[in-house]
Amino acid sequence: MMTMTELNATWIEASVVENEVHMSIVELSHASRTPQELIMSWVSEGVLSPAGSSPEEWRFSGDSLRRAKTAAHLTHDLELNVPGVALALDLLDEIAQLRARLNLK
Repeated sequence: MMTMTELNATWIEASVVENEVHMSIVELSHASRTPQELIMSWVSEGVLSPAGSSPEEWRFSGDSLRRAKTAAHLTHDLELNVPGVALALDLLDEIAQLRARLNLK
């Protein structure tokens, strides 16, 4: 019989968001649990690429939510600054592309 100290629990948080969904900066901030100021920094650094010319008009796709959540984890868990997050996400994207190419062959 297992005791409470021997019991390990794993929590997985997942969300499926259609790329056709377009969120405002306020909605993205709530969904990614990230301050709007940090999202604006990510946009300036090229981490996120919303449609629209100003923060009031910005619309983020479902892919932006995935990137924002990953960026938030990199920021909080690894304490990366904004340029570090941009570099890490670029490298993660490149790894995914290389893996996709290897799987096609």
